[in-house]
Amino acid sequence: AEGLAVKDGIATVGFERNHRVAQFKIDPDNMKGSFRQLDFLVPARELRQNRGFETVTHANANGQHQGGLVVVSEKSLDKSGNIYAAIIEGPHKGVFTVKRNDDFDITDGAFLPDGDLLLLERSFTMAGGLKMRLRRIYGEGVEKGAVADGPVLLQADMGYQIDNMEGLDVWARDDGALMVSLISDDNHSILQRNLYLEFILHQD
Repeated sequence: AEGLAVKDGIATVGFERNHRVAQFKIDPDNMKGSFRQLDFLVPARELRQNRGFETVTHANANGQHQGGLVVVSEKSLDKSGNIYAAIIEGPHKGVFTVKRNDDFDITDGAFLPDGDLLLLERSFTMAGGLKMRLRRIYGEGVEKGAVADGPVLLQADMGYQIDNMEGLDVWARDDGALMVSLISDDNHSILQRNLYLEFILHQD
């Protein structure tokens, strides 16, 4: 399991290797297996074994996708080298791609109040080490057949307090500040940490 979105007592989970997007009813006293699997629209043959849907998120309820689910793969690439994604619910379902650059892969994402999609990305090379960044994908690019893109808001390497950053959420603080939470996965390795970071996303 990699991606997770929770809404109205339903957890939608993205799985890799045996690629699927499944839904579970949240009942802490009586959790059961999935009650439904969703059509993720991207041809299964295009999904790489360990590079499937790490982003599972609901679009804005009042936006063009009316709260429908959007999934983005980590690094399943089309012939142009862009990353497969899909709108799998709502009135405008269809496959799109996210422009890939600088060898960054996508590890999570969430929609912002204005309809843009905030993506968490990660890169690792022996020469350059571990890096992370946040990229703001323009909401109008999240549509069938489009190649979505947008500016980098933040990029950091191991000179900062980062690790294997894999989880992202966007939420509003009591004072109205728009918060971005990031969490890392230590993969049970003594060389990695579980790390939680918070940022304020300024809208000016």
